Amino acid sequence: MGGLMFSMLNVISRGFAMEMDPFEVQFLRYFCGLLIMLPLLWHQGFMAYMPKNLKGQFWRGAVHTVGLLFWFVALPKIPLADMTAIGFTTPIFIMLGAAWFLSEPMQKDRWLAAIVGFLGVLLVVLPNLSGKGGWYHLVMLASAPVFAASFLITKHLTRTESSGAIVMWQSITVTAFSLPFALLNWQAPTLWQWVGFMATGFLGSAGHYCLTRALSLADISATQSLRFLDLVWAAILGWLVFGDVPSYWTWTGAAVILVSTVWIARREGRRNANPLVTPSSEH
Repeated sequence: MGGLMFSMLNVISRGFAMEMDPFEVQFLRYFCGLLIMLPLLWHQGFMAYMPKNLKGQFWRGAVHTVGLLFWFVALPKIPLADMTAIGFTTPIFIMLGAAWFLSEPMQKDRWLAAIVGFLGVLLVVLPNLSGKGGWYHLVMLASAPVFAASFLITKHLTRTESSGAIVMWQSITVTAFSLPFALLNWQAPTLWQWVGFMATGFLGSAGHYCLTRALSLADISATQSLRFLDLVWAAILGWLVFGDVPSYWTWTGAAVILVSTVWIARREGRRNANPLVTPSSEH
């Protein structure tokens, strides 16, 4: 359910990014997500979401905003299935980042998973450089390590912050950092566009709830194989809404990336070390 909601959110966001400035779409998506959460803030009080590490929250928001700038620029230019397949690489960058910046051990199987996953990326990206989307595939790929950095900061913040505070301050900081870029080519949204952006706010919040609920009920390694459904949803919705037909190379590369991700996740689960938490492809 979480993957389906995130796929629907990406469809709406891509549709808006084809009509409006992508940076304005980025701002309005997070602004409306913040509006959706305001009743919780009103009901529970601001102090319930006051962070202990305010500086860390702003760093996380700034890094995530940079990743979103890449993501939203490429979003209207490449098929949804390609976007989802490239998003499967984020766990690999998380794994590498955890080794380099958090001093977590980097076993041989982790390097093998990273290499196999990178080969899968090449299968998706290289055949499309001269086709639909062209070099925007590389722009989308550039967002993956930035989102991985954002997730690693989030992992650090979970030591002192509640999940609710992290989600709330992500919306606050990303909205604030995205506003200057949105104002560069601002156009007033129509009534129906406002309705659509409020829908993205709801889908994002509901999707995050489903994801969090799933991770609380099952081992993280057991959920990895379900991530391939994200590509199925993206392929179906991209075909129905935009007429996108995923290429053979997209499916092949996505399968290679997924196999490496699932394999290393199960290895991590068996060794009972730090589990590899995989964030969604939603933004």
